[in-house]
Amino acid sequence: MGLVTEDGRQYHTQLAPGDVGRYVLLPGDPFRTDLIASYFDDAKLVAHNREHKTWTGTLDGVKVSVTSTGMGCPSAAIALEELIKIGADTFIRVGTAGRVCDAAFDETLDGVINTAAVRDEGTTVHYIPIEYPAVADRHIVEALVESAADLGYHYAEGITQSKDSFFGQHEPEKMPAESRLKERWEAWRRGNVMTSEMESAAIFVISSIRKCRAGSIMSYTDMRKTVEVACGALRRLISVDGNR
Repeated sequence: MGLVTEDGRQYHTQLAPGDVGRYVLLPGDPFRTDLIASYFDDAKLVAHNREHKTWTGTLDGVKVSVTSTGMGCPSAAIALEELIKIGADTFIRVGTAGRVCDAAFDETLDGVINTAAVRDEGTTVHYIPIEYPAVADRHIVEALVESAADLGYHYAEGITQSKDSFFGQHEPEKMPAESRLKERWEAWRRGNVMTSEMESAAIFVISSIRKCRAGSIMSYTDMRKTVEVACGALRRLISVDGNR
């Protein structure tokens, strides 16, 4: 298997140079790309292969895209690497997450803007030792925070746990490793981890290694609010980048 098809497309995403903008939103769910694309101007479906569905349009006259990563860090890593190869360099994961620490159960929260991720997954150790931090780009975090404030939505800031096993979280009592899973979950709770999801660690680590920018925003309530915040953040980044 080659990394690029005979007609020059990335093997998994089926994307080629010019298909996407430098700014890309990254939901996990392919069907969620349709919702996100509806917030773009002149959005067009570019490719859909396996779990990776991509639309490209514009915001404020600048090309932007949305590509679904599928579930989990292995799939997210593939999508991210292929997007970087064709010129994208600014990424915001847009998804849903479970609540972890006590503060996360504040019912007024619309979601969380993640500042960093617990590398509780197996993908990123194939890139770099576990001591390397998984951190969001501070400019993207700032853009997300400002966008949420302008819209009047309530998003906290905090750390997410990126895991490999959905059922390890939700049905630990059915796992032979029950005691270890529960002990670690309690550590994340006491350590003020706000959310639990399955992709941010890979997106943060790979973006740092490849000298790109990444952030993530998790929805607790209405996904449309989260998409609005993410699009508002892109507009801010586009404006700042254009003035540099």
